[in-house]
Amino acid sequence: MQDSSVLAASADEKAPGSREKGLNRVLEILEFLHTTQRAIGIGDLAKGVNAPRSTTYTLVRSLVDAGLLEMAGDGNRVYFGKKLYLYGMDYVRGNDLLRRGRQEVDHLSRETGETSELCMLQSGRYTIVHSSPGSRPFRISSATGLQIPLPWTASGRLLLAGLDRAAIEAMVSDDDLVLPDGRKLRLDDFIADIAKAGVTGYCVTSGLVDAYTKCLAVPVFSAPGKVEATMCLVVPIDTSEERTADLIGLLRGRAAGLSIGA
Repeated sequence: MQDSSVLAASADEKAPGSREKGLNRVLEILEFLHTTQRAIGIGDLAKGVNAPRSTTYTLVRSLVDAGLLEMAGDGNRVYFGKKLYLYGMDYVRGNDLLRRGRQEVDHLSRETGETSELCMLQSGRYTIVHSSPGSRPFRISSATGLQIPLPWTASGRLLLAGLDRAAIEAMVSDDDLVLPDGRKLRLDDFIADIAKAGVTGYCVTSGLVDAYTKCLAVPVFSAPGKVEATMCLVVPIDTSEERTADLIGLLRGRAAGLSIGA
């Protein structure tokens, strides 16, 4: 029979692994809710993260008690809580680039009348971290927090500039190359676009996410040669070449003001 102290030590050795697994489950829950973008029942949440319902219920209850999640609707669905919003605002206040970038995006939208965005890489996806709608009577689809495959965007070509082919291939799946309308981009063409964007210092894409818009993007640098974010404008696809050139010039000037050592 094992000594009780040995049993206790054995339990302690297992505890860190158990805690790590629990933490991974929590991160999977948060990521699934972010991807889903809506309140969801615990049963569906358990299926989504491939976890036992009992385990998911226990973790959700702990997260609700901590204020990180909240029960929604009839109390059978769960979504992000107010405390996560407050943590997010703390991040904005503490991140100088994001704080100033949000101000520039808002100003750019008012000045041009076009939808303006600040975008970054997050978990291998192009992510809109701040968006300001333009003044046009129709609304271009653009939402803060939206994550889109990198090949669909002008910003994606800039955010990957400087990476070698192996690194790009590791971040882009075959599915990412399929556009919303079913067309499939060639990986070699995408890589060539990345190289061109790195040389020219801007990128323009037309009709990728939808048939009615084009995106103008320029890089924001956190160090010489290191693209940390992009500023972009989403404009109607029939925007004239002259206005497009003017908007790119405006974007480059604003992005330069945000960049460090560009």
